[in-house]
Amino acid sequence: MVKKISGAEYPLAKIFSSEFEYIIPSYQRPYAWTIDQASELFDDLYDFYRSEEEEGYFLGSIVLIKEEAKPQAEVIDGQQRLTTLTILIAALTFNVEGEDRATLREYVIERGNKYEGVKAKPRLTLRERDRDFFSRYVQSFNFEKLLALGKQSLENESQKNIQANSLLLLKRISDRFETDQEQLNSFVGFLLQRCFLVAVSTPSQKSAFRVFSVMNSRGLDLQPTDIIKADVIGKLPTTSEQEIYNERWEDMEVDLGRAGFNDLFAYVRMIHAREKSKRSLLEEFRTHVLTRVNNARTLIKEVLEPYAETLSILRESHYVAETDAEEINRSLRWLNRIDNSDWVPPAMVFLANHKDEPTYVAWFFRKLERLAAYTHICAKNVNQRIERYALLIAALQQPHDYDNPPLAIELTDQEKSDMRKALQGDIYTLTARRRNYLILRLDSFVSDGAATYDPTVLTIEHVLPQTVLSDSRWTEWWPESEVREQWVHRLANLVPLNKRRNSQAQNYDFGKKKDAYFRGRSNVSSYALTSQVLGEEQWTPEVVKKRQTELIQVLADKWEL
Repeated sequence: MVKKISGAEYPLAKIFSSEFEYIIPSYQRPYAWTIDQASELFDDLYDFYRSEEEEGYFLGSIVLIKEEAKPQAEVIDGQQRLTTLTILIAALTFNVEGEDRATLREYVIERGNKYEGVKAKPRLTLRERDRDFFSRYVQSFNFEKLLALGKQSLENESQKNIQANSLLLLKRISDRFETDQEQLNSFVGFLLQRCFLVAVSTPSQKSAFRVFSVMNSRGLDLQPTDIIKADVIGKLPTTSEQEIYNERWEDMEVDLGRAGFNDLFAYVRMIHAREKSKRSLLEEFRTHVLTRVNNARTLIKEVLEPYAETLSILRESHYVAETDAEEINRSLRWLNRIDNSDWVPPAMVFLANHKDEPTYVAWFFRKLERLAAYTHICAKNVNQRIERYALLIAALQQPHDYDNPPLAIELTDQEKSDMRKALQGDIYTLTARRRNYLILRLDSFVSDGAATYDPTVLTIEHVLPQTVLSDSRWTEWWPESEVREQWVHRLANLVPLNKRRNSQAQNYDFGKKKDAYFRGRSNVSSYALTSQVLGEEQWTPEVVKKRQTELIQVLADKWEL
């Protein structure tokens, strides 16, 4: 008998039951979800719980190597969600009271039964390197001890993420429910009964990877836009008119590409809904857009075509005007370096209505780039970004002009304070996209925008090295390890390079390091920030502190902080 691939939708109460025993194989990557993903997951669950009394919430799919009628399941895809959901359930267990705690505990740890020969065991077993850590602190509900661990006690990024996400989810639960046990229990019931995962089980590793590949490939499957097209154009009264609007539809799709055209519909949905999507794009577009514009002529001529034109300008950084065009396109190029596209819907709204006012356009995109930089550098999660941009969209949908611009484009005093604080922090520990963006943006400010950059050959390096040799000049200049630790990852001590040099040069003394590591073939650097460092004779705490003050002042002036 041929063993078949099977798949079914299960509530979390079934996902975390004796029917499944999840094992993360050693070849899988470490647990990598950060507080960005964990907070987004919790906020989405909580918002859905508050707004939908009966609907189910779909959490996605997992791919397993699993035989029928046997609980053992090797996780091929889905370990990030399963691990984060386990942390969430453990955190909820930690907060519930009385007998409820013992009941909820069994979704994390299967209770043993000596009469049936069943040993107590975790529902989820992580990779070997993190298995004991996860079991000792999360699956044993020892959160006080987990949160008390210092950074030096955490062996790798996976353990740091487990600790950070545990702290975040415990705080979210405390903030949302405080002492309201009834509401907390209601949320637990929602999570276990109305939140679903699709579990796809395959009999072998070969078939599991095939399923995983198919599920994650970019095929030409039917898109929501195809269904909407058939919906609205099919309602036109004559064949000739259907052909005309079908051609206009396809012109937009060709211009933006299939993926870009799909993005257009997501952005238009955001413009109308001004909130994060809770259901499929098809459902949301029908609810928020087609209920207002359910006419093919109006939808295409007055909504899709104007926004498709603006989206093309934004994506290509190709604004054309007799004045200010280069400044505008420079702002757009920096916006396109941001690690998300949540800024695009308000940009589309503005440009669709004010495209022929270049002075106002230049002002707006300078301000929008600052707002996007704030959300980027301060690591605002997707819910926070969407909420912030929704305020801007609402303001842009009211009358405004260059003399009376929308106040929502400006940073608040609190946002400016948060950004200044982030700029003074350990910049090197930011994600690569955030770190690189900030360093290159600062370099562009220092060079007055004259430089151009190729991010594919960029690396950010320390001047004062992370590891200081005891017999080096560095120990004379920086004798106190606490002071070195305070400054090594900060803005003033970081420089951009075109490519990673000989790794041995990283710990050279300052003079030798400049020659071997920072200079290019022409004995100069491509970057203004690095050239400044080449002009220094020594790299002492006083030099670095002075440089930090100067660089922060540049950012504060350019971003009006």
